[in-house]
Amino acid sequence: MSSQPVGILATGAYVPERIVGNEELAPRIGVTAEWIERKTGIRARRWADPSEATSEMAAAAATRALEQAGLTADRIDHLIVTTSTGDAPLPPTACLVQAELGAHRAAAFDLNIACSGFVHGLAVAHGLVAQNPGSYALVIAADLWSRFVDFGDRGTAALLADAAGAAVVGAVPGPYGILGTDLLSHGDESSLLVIEAGGSRKPASHATVDEGGHFLRMRGREVSDFVLGKVPQAVKDLLAKTGVRREDIAHFVPHQANGVLLGRLAEQIGFENARTHLTVGEYGNSGAASMAVTLDDANRSGLLRDGELVLLVGFGGGMALGASLLRWRTTGPVEL
Repeated sequence: MSSQPVGILATGAYVPERIVGNEELAPRIGVTAEWIERKTGIRARRWADPSEATSEMAAAAATRALEQAGLTADRIDHLIVTTSTGDAPLPPTACLVQAELGAHRAAAFDLNIACSGFVHGLAVAHGLVAQNPGSYALVIAADLWSRFVDFGDRGTAALLADAAGAAVVGAVPGPYGILGTDLLSHGDESSLLVIEAGGSRKPASHATVDEGGHFLRMRGREVSDFVLGKVPQAVKDLLAKTGVRREDIAHFVPHQANGVLLGRLAEQIGFENARTHLTVGEYGNSGAASMAVTLDDANRSGLLRDGELVLLVGFGGGMALGASLLRWRTTGPVEL
């Protein structure tokens, strides 16, 4: 295995054109626009056009990441799509994206680990690139949640959105790159966030549709308790493993679950110098995509400076957690 450090070479994102503000959504879910913003910190979210599918959003985000890296799709060796809302149960959404991009040499596969998927995807990409020196991986996080919204469930319907984010992963010079990653799962609490029907246990039928079994169900208060109870310790453990002090973290990029929750989480972790990056107010909660979209926003805004420490933290369905610590290297065309 190569000892060459591995990191993010470029980022990209795609958000649909349609903006759904609280004023439009509130009457549909039986609340006020003020209630939505006060409870979630969200002012608007993006919903895909009826003609769009997850693979198309993923390909658009990937194209932007490849353009920033200065790479063509046929240079990609590993193509990972992390999503819980793929185009269909089969084929893998990653294979559809591969065909759309023309990434013909890439091994393409999906990961389904919900909102922590981007960190899990980076971890897999890190391992693949380290084992295959000179290779490139494309990690794409994409979710199209507006197709799975029960508008009778106001607490969940107020949050959900559609988007895709991507990162090109490859070798970087020291001391840059991914310094450490921790992945955790708590399957005994997996009932907190589910889509009950559409799989082998409850195949799609008239009954499952009538029962609303294909909508996302979330026990919001218990999910918040899980996040506040588990994430701070996971961050503490990762920093201890990497020998990094909490005060040295410059950027905190969490899953954009709920703006109010993220404020409480950052306070509980106790970041002193880190900037917490938030896009949830304008883009909503786009599941696996939200962290990747937020990272791309920070990157393209010039907020991530060369050599700074960036902490990525995802959490959600499973219930799974993922935290990754990177020393940022300014992105741009790859030197071939």
